[in-house]
Amino acid sequence: MRAIIAPLMAVIVGMIMVILDSTVVNVALSKFEEEFGSSLNTIQWTFTGYTLALSAVIPLAGWMTDKFGPKRIFMITIALFTLGSALCAAAQTIDQLIIFRVIQGLGGGMVMPIGIAMIFRLAPPERRGSVMGMLGIPMLMAPALGPVLSGWLIENATWHWIFLINVPIGIVALFVGAKYLPKFPQGKPPALDMIGMILAPIAFSSIAYGVSEGGRNSWSADQTVIALAVGGLALLLFVLVELRHRQPLLELRVFRSSDFTRGVLLTWTVQIALFGAMILVPVYLQNVMQYSAFETGLIMLPQAIGSMIFMPIGGRLFDKIGARPLAIVGLLSVSCALYLLSGVQLDTPLIQILIPLFMVGSGMGLSMMSLNTHVLNAAPRELVSRVTPLTTAAQQVVSSFAVAGLTGFLTTRTGDHMKLLGQGENPLEAMVSAFDDTFLLSMSLAFVGFALAFFLRKPKVTPTAAGTGSGIDKPDPAAMMGH
Repeated sequence: MRAIIAPLMAVIVGMIMVILDSTVVNVALSKFEEEFGSSLNTIQWTFTGYTLALSAVIPLAGWMTDKFGPKRIFMITIALFTLGSALCAAAQTIDQLIIFRVIQGLGGGMVMPIGIAMIFRLAPPERRGSVMGMLGIPMLMAPALGPVLSGWLIENATWHWIFLINVPIGIVALFVGAKYLPKFPQGKPPALDMIGMILAPIAFSSIAYGVSEGGRNSWSADQTVIALAVGGLALLLFVLVELRHRQPLLELRVFRSSDFTRGVLLTWTVQIALFGAMILVPVYLQNVMQYSAFETGLIMLPQAIGSMIFMPIGGRLFDKIGARPLAIVGLLSVSCALYLLSGVQLDTPLIQILIPLFMVGSGMGLSMMSLNTHVLNAAPRELVSRVTPLTTAAQQVVSSFAVAGLTGFLTTRTGDHMKLLGQGENPLEAMVSAFDDTFLLSMSLAFVGFALAFFLRKPKVTPTAAGTGSGIDKPDPAAMMGH
């Protein structure tokens, strides 16, 4: 155990940097609107571009580590993320910031899967549980600390520091990693799925852009139709290529398991309801309720605290009662919370926002880890090692779709309510009504997930593939939580 403390610290520092950066931007969206004079629909691409870049490189992690060695690739990804952070801090326009966020995502996408894989190989078999639990610390702490740190930096320094702070952390991670991470023997890399690598980013980015434009302008607008058509065609070709490739970029054959498919569809539904809405809550608090960035970060704390409390509880209960009861209770909590948020007004007391945020975090903590574990258990055993890259990449894509779609919907509803306002009325009333509509839409999606949860069942035991041992190590479901 003493031998792996230093490499463990190197991996944890890298993971904290990447996960923190995903959460600090949420509170900064309103500041970006003010700083760059852009609409929320444009600003959200700082999040969407980042998550799409993450999803593009996550499936490559296994091939890259086999080809070049895990230590080398881990160091390169940390360096690329650190460089991207410095570029983000130096951005002069919103277009530059979006491009530099993509660079960050290309670096950050591989940090978690490669880091987890290295520590898993280094840890003594009898201590793997406790070691992997230590890796879970940044996943639980970063969502709590990120918004508060971001708000404090924006209020007491400038928005540039939410990115600049990554530079010294990245340098420390590089120094510790270079000195203490051991070199692993390189495996034989599988054949690289070049066509899949080209089609996947085209499909996902085009569909995300089409969803964003459809919500913001019109679903019949030329740019919307073209983007969705290009994305749909690329996605169809991507699916056909992946099903025919011997070593595909993403193992889509796992969807032949009905239990796996049910679990994944439910997880995606929950994500669409949660991630987009939770990006919008900080914007609402700052633009409508006029809270400062630091105050907004503090107000968001109950959501993280609820998740931190109920995630371990959900993990323990899963072994005893399975995923269905936890998903039902968790999604009912999320649905009720989003319904309460859909009724907020300009004079709503703060406590009526804090309680729903805690309910959202509690429901997410209770349901998401159990759903991820259910998905892993439902995968055919001969494909289980390919499940984590598929689900993690898909979760990033779904998150980007959620943010793009819901911010577009919010923009449209704001315009509609502005037209309905009479002269002399407070324009903030239109924004409040638009946010209420968006939270109500998110509540509807969460309730669909609540209904689908009743159809979950304990996965059937699938036969192992020929030549596949029964002792396959299952991936850690925490690795599927995304950033």
